[in-house]
Amino acid sequence: MSRRQIVVDTETTGLEVAQGHRVVEIGCVEMVGRRMTGNTFHRYINPQREIDEAAMEVHGITLDQLADKPEFPALAGELLEFIRDAQLIIHNAPFDVGFLNREFELAGLGEGVVEAHCEVIDTLKMARDKFPGHNNSLNALCMRYSVDNTQRTLHGALQDAEILADVYLAMTGGQVTLLGDAAEMSGYAPAHVIAPGDDAERIATPLIQAGREDLDAHEKWLELLDKESEAGVVWRQVEGSD
Repeated sequence: MSRRQIVVDTETTGLEVAQGHRVVEIGCVEMVGRRMTGNTFHRYINPQREIDEAAMEVHGITLDQLADKPEFPALAGELLEFIRDAQLIIHNAPFDVGFLNREFELAGLGEGVVEAHCEVIDTLKMARDKFPGHNNSLNALCMRYSVDNTQRTLHGALQDAEILADVYLAMTGGQVTLLGDAAEMSGYAPAHVIAPGDDAERIATPLIQAGREDLDAHEKWLELLDKESEAGVVWRQVEGSD
């Protein structure tokens, strides 16, 4: 049986959990078999403290907007049940996990709750390993993998989780664009949705084979790299050694 994956994002009152900052919004998107199931968890939370101006500039959430929202302890159990035993996918995981662990602790559920119940994948670390020295923000990855983020004018937890789901699928199963549109070249499309009641185990992940146009574009890219590189393209050297 495919393991549940939950893509998670939070918005907070500030940057440092050690300074008493709190979560104001959490968004979670469920995937099974590399496809969105349509199940989500999205809540706004009253942090019971002021929100830093810099944080408001990022997510646009004011304390007045949260006045009638529940405090974290009221939803802690429901959230834990949603993420329990799942693989969490988070961009810059130490930040979000640190805040969530602190919230669970303040709610009386103990320390290290997230790691005790979930495996965590940090897509920022993945991106830095794949693209060292490059900008690996979520916006940068959207551009690199041709994931549409045109609606992302402000950070929003649920929207960012949905975008990160598409980025994660592209990072782990698609191709970065070389020449032309990535979706056209690689066959990658945003995450598919499983209809309620569908058996995710019977929906196979498609195997995308490179076509002639893809191979020609790849060859043109290698020729361009050969011209720009003094040492030549290592890939060609490996191919020529067979």
